[in-house]
This record gives sequence, structure tokens and C-alpha cells, in this order.
Amino acid sequence: MSSAPPPPRPVSVVGLGADGWAGLTAAARSALTGAEVLIGGPRQLDLLPAGDCPGGRVAWPSPLRPAVPKLMAEYAGRRIAVLASGDPMFYGIGRALAEELGPDALRVHPHPSSVSYACARLGWPVEDTEVVTVVGRPVARLAAALYEGRRVLVLSAGAVTPNEIAALLRERGFGPSRMRVLEQLGSEREDTYEGRAESWDHAPGDPLNVVAVDCRRDGHSAVPRLGATPGLPDTAYEHDGQLTKRHVRAATLCALAPAPGELLWDIGGGSGSIGIEWMRTHPSCRAVAVERVPERAARITRNAAALGVPALRVVTGAAPGALAGLPVPDAVFIGGGLTAPGLLDAAWAALAPGGRLVVNTVTLESEAVLTERYRRHGGDLVKLAVAHAVPVGGFTGWRQAMPVTQWSVTKPWPRTDRPAAAHEENEKTEQTEQTEVTAKDQETT
Repeated sequence: MSSAPPPPRPVSVVGLGADGWAGLTAAARSALTGAEVLIGGPRQLDLLPAGDCPGGRVAWPSPLRPAVPKLMAEYAGRRIAVLASGDPMFYGIGRALAEELGPDALRVHPHPSSVSYACARLGWPVEDTEVVTVVGRPVARLAAALYEGRRVLVLSAGAVTPNEIAALLRERGFGPSRMRVLEQLGSEREDTYEGRAESWDHAPGDPLNVVAVDCRRDGHSAVPRLGATPGLPDTAYEHDGQLTKRHVRAATLCALAPAPGELLWDIGGGSGSIGIEWMRTHPSCRAVAVERVPERAARITRNAAALGVPALRVVTGAAPGALAGLPVPDAVFIGGGLTAPGLLDAAWAALAPGGRLVVNTVTLESEAVLTERYRRHGGDLVKLAVAHAVPVGGFTGWRQAMPVTQWSVTKPWPRTDRPAAAHEENEKTEQTEQTEVTAKDQETT
């Protein structure tokens, strides 16, 4: 009778600081000295003493993420140690390894992260500090974190990142912000220099740095103040008139009800305001804006970068054809093109049970379509009307904006998809059973 094969060896994931070997715990050193294969970036591998770590050294190729499954398969069955900067599970390689191998296949040895070091030097509570990484990402991401009085740590991509941050702060009306660059945190070569973004003139320094920003807004800036909730000022957007106006936009985002990690389709993107403000509600929210006019699609991209969500995906094309191949959405907003043949059906079919659909329109023809769908699927059908005070001669009067009809609905779960546990619970009492029978009789009737 053959014995079961031995379980696969766990992969050691060891976090390194700028202090290298000297800063490691005994357990982390043991994982490295016993490894047959050491995988990491060239800088990390150079921090290991050859005499203590005799394992073969493999540098990560570029791009890194696609190489993870290949290297793990190539060295399967051997003692593998993967090197990371600081805490492997904080914007590190640990995430990719956990997704590829599963968390039970890892033995993670964390090191204090650069964020922990920086907060310790600055006297900032870690839990009250916003962290933005621009490693492999646009510096424009920082714009979404800029609020008066906030403290932000930016994980730099290199030596020129502080200069790019200073330029962005000036552009977004935060020139008075204090910037501190902390280099080589935890090593003997640790250094710090600082200045104001509006007068930043430091030459690029060490590429291994973190930038601390004390956000201060210029009260005289022409850039409008942005809040943390949906309904940004209309002046925050570049647009050609195709813009969901502020108060209707706030009501629309309320109906869409974004939650962390969810994906939105913004069909008929216009200026991109709905998708942009969806993504601003949480860093993990994602959105795809579908816009048939190339000039408007380019404008959406610019607005997304200016407002701190450059990861918004823009698809140039007419719906419903342009929807083919897009990932399944958690919510869909239709702001234009409602009368296009098949559009509403395609959006409804794309939603999984529990997904939300919100449609805005201002025309009678589209309103008729929404009325019919409301009768078929239920939901909420509302009319949003906003009036603004304007001068009327020497007096003040109301100017009524074009009213917007909005239909919002949640796609129901099929009765057969109800969880088995809930079904069993329903059958525990005779009263519940009788209620179900009555309901079925009514459906048959």
C-alpha cells in the first residue's frame, strides 16, 4: 500500500529592512540560511551575506507578477525563501504569493514596514495616517487623499518622486503643504530633508524614500475645495455640458450604493463624474466608463487623473456593443443612450443577482421606457428637480433645471438560488411550511 505523498514545503517570505541582515530576527535568519533557493530583487539579495546564505540566488524578472507562478512551479519541492521589503503583506510580494499558493503554503516573517519607521520618526499615529503608494502607479493617485489637515505618507517609486509630489500639490491647490522626505529608514544612512511644496527646490536624493505630507490647502487657490462625499462641485470637472450635475450626481451615487471592492459600469460616461466619484468612495472601488465619443473619452481620462482615480478604465465605443468582454459589474449606471436598441436588456443581463441598476433620463421617450421597466421589475422611480437662485433684474428668483427621471432597482435572487441553510430553517415549523404552500398556490393562480 503506497503512502501519501509528503505535503509541499512551505515557502518562507522574509521581510528585509534597509539595515539588512543585522535587522532580522533569529527565525527569519534561520529561514534564509536553510533555503536552497533565494528569490528577491537585486538590492535585497545583495543585503544577504554569502557565507550565511549559500542557497542559489534568483532575481525577480520584470514584470514581476506574471513570473510568480512560473518560478514557484520551477522550484517546487525545494526549500524556497522569498525576500521582500519591510512587511511582505503590506504592498509587498506576500499578496501575490498568497493569491497564487494560498496562505497556508506560506511562512511569513515580517519586518517593520517603512510606514512604521516613518510614523515613529514623525510622531504620527499609524492609524490616523493615510498611506498612498505610487510604486508602479501614477502619482495622480495622491490627489484623492488631499484634505486640509490630513497627514499622508507616500511610498515613493524613486528619487524623483518627491519632486513629482510637490508639483501635484501645487497643481491641486495644496502648495502650502509641508513635505518631509525620509531616506533609507532603519539604516545607518538614514536621512531627512524637508520644505514646502510651493517652494520645493531639492535635487533628487536617495531612491529608497518615503514622503510625509502635512496637507495644507491654499485658501486663495482657484482649484475648488473637494469633499469626501459624492457631489463634488461641477467646476471640479472639465466638460462640454455632458455632466451629471452636482445634486443629481449625489442622489445617483446614493442609489448606486458603492461598497469597497465593487465594480461599476458607467455607460454614457460623458465627463466621467459618476465613475470618478464611485471610485473616490473607497480606494478598492473600480469603475469602467463607456463613452462613444473619443474626445469625451479622453476628457474622462483627464478628469480621473485630476481627481485622484487614474485607474478608472475608459472604453471608447457605443453600448451595448462596447460592453462585450467587460468584467461582471456590481452596479450599472446608464446616463445616456438609453434608447439604443438592446442597451437596457444588456445591462440587466450583465448584472449578477443582488446587483444594482440606476438609470437617469430627461426625455419623455426614455421616461416611457423606464416606466415600462418599473412596472416589470419594480424598484424606485423618482423625479429629481433642482432650482438655483439667480438674479432677476434687481431681485432674485429661481431658475429650474431640467428635471431628471431616475429608475433604480436591485436585481433579485432567483428563488432556487436561496441558501440551503435558509431553506432548511424555513421548513422547521409547520407555520412556515404552510406559508410557503400558500405562496406557491398564489403564484400558480
